[in-house]
Amino acid sequence: MLAWSRNSTLYRLSRRMMSERELSDAIKRKAKQKFEDISDEDLRVLATSALEFGKTLGALNDQNYAETKVRSGVRGGRSKRMIQRKLQEKGIDAETASIALEDADDPRAALAYARKRGFGPYRRDEADEKRITKELSSLARQGFSLEICRRVVALDRDEADEMMVGATF
Repeated sequence: MLAWSRNSTLYRLSRRMMSERELSDAIKRKAKQKFEDISDEDLRVLATSALEFGKTLGALNDQNYAETKVRSGVRGGRSKRMIQRKLQEKGIDAETASIALEDADDPRAALAYARKRGFGPYRRDEADEKRITKELSSLARQGFSLEICRRVVALDRDEADEMMVGATF
């Protein structure tokens, strides 16, 4: 069973980055399917063995996982709130998440979201009041503050491109 646990860990971590809780849950879930009458104690031992093996390989590190997810989230247009909630769902503790979120830039993420959706400075048509309300609502649902939403919607294309390159609000 321990050999299976190591092989399964190696397979999972070679395919994608995982948090410690994700790996532990996956190993337990698959072990229940593979080994019919496995006890809870054996499941715990298999999960612990998998976590130790992953850490020994250097492929399992919650801090690196959190930092990678934060960078990816900002590039994808996700707010700090959304990223923090997602990290919490993946089993990252609050302290590790807050350290990783220190570098997150909500204005830049809001601009990335606006670019992806064609909002604010990236819209093609002229904006009427209904369109602006729709854009503000969408940005707010993504977890951005009202101040950031209003600023993004009011920007022109050159200012937005300049902010995406380096400067922030």
